Amino acid sequence: MQRIALADFELSIFSDGTYALDGGAFFGVVPKVMWSRRVTADEKNYVTAGLNSLLIRTGKQTVLVETGMGNKLSDRMIKFYGQPAKLLENLAAGGVAPEDVDIVINSHLHFDHCGWNTVRDKNGKIAPTFPRAKYYAPEGEWQYARRPSERDAISYLPDNYDPLVESGQMTLLQGGEEIVPGISVQTFPGHTAHMLAVIIRGAQNPDPGAKDATGVGHPPDSSDIPTACYISDLIPTSAHTDITWGMSFDLYPLQTIESKKEYYAQAIPEKWLTIFTHDPTTPWAYVGKDEAGKMVARGVSIP
Repeated sequence: MQRIALADFELSIFSDGTYALDGGAFFGVVPKVMWSRRVTADEKNYVTAGLNSLLIRTGKQTVLVETGMGNKLSDRMIKFYGQPAKLLENLAAGGVAPEDVDIVINSHLHFDHCGWNTVRDKNGKIAPTFPRAKYYAPEGEWQYARRPSERDAISYLPDNYDPLVESGQMTLLQGGEEIVPGISVQTFPGHTAHMLAVIIRGAQNPDPGAKDATGVGHPPDSSDIPTACYISDLIPTSAHTDITWGMSFDLYPLQTIESKKEYYAQAIPEKWLTIFTHDPTTPWAYVGKDEAGKMVARGVSIP
C-alpha cells in the first residue's frame, strides 16, 4: 500500500495483485525492441501487470475507485489471466472492511476493473461486496456491455454490474458529474467509448507555472499536489505515457491519442498526479515533458 495526502484528502493504493499479460497485447503496435527498454518480458513474452485500486478518504466518506479482477472468473479466463484476488485481503490489512466503503466508482466495466463489485454468497447468489456503498459507472459502458462486439465480449461479466443496476445500488453516469465535493469524473474515450477518469481536486493550488532545470516542472512532494487523476486504461502504466503508445485492447486507438492530448493539455501545466491502473511498481507519478520534448513520469516524494 502507498499513501499520499492531497489537501484534506488521503489517497491510498490497494492492489488486487499482479498477473502476467502478453507484452505485445499490452503495447499494441509498439515494437518489442522499444517497449522492452521500459519493462521486462519473460521467455514467453509475458510482462507483469498490476491491478491498482485507489482508496480516497475525504474525512466524511470512503471512496474506492476500481475493484480489480475479483474472484469470479471462469476456469477459461483464469487460464489466460490468473486470478490473484488480493484486494479484500489488502484492504483488511489497511484497516478497511467492506462495510467501511461508502462509494465505489468504476471507470469502465471490463472484468479487471470491477471484479470485486460483487461476490457469490454461501448460497451461490450474487451479492454486493461493499453492502453500504453507492456504486457508479458510465451508462454508455453498461449499455455497450449488454451487447458487446465479438472482439471484446470476453471482457464483460454481467454478474459484476447487472445485479447492482437492477437493485438500484449502481447509478449510471453520463460523464462530467461530481460524485462528492472534490471528486468528479470525465470521459476520455479510446480504450472504450465511454471510459471515465476520476479527478480528485485538492483545496490548495500551487503555482502551475513553476519549472525546474529540466523544464518538466518542479518535482512535487506530498503537500504540493493540487489535483490527482485516476486515468484508468488511457495510460495504463508509466511505460505508456508517450502519446502514441496504446494497447491492443483499445477499441478506438486513434481516439486514445486524441484523449491523451486532451488529458496532457490540462494535466501537465496544472501538475496533476497521474494514477496508473496497471503499473505493478509505480502506481502514480508526475507526468511531463523533458527538455527533448519526450514524455517522462517522475516520482513523488512521500515523507
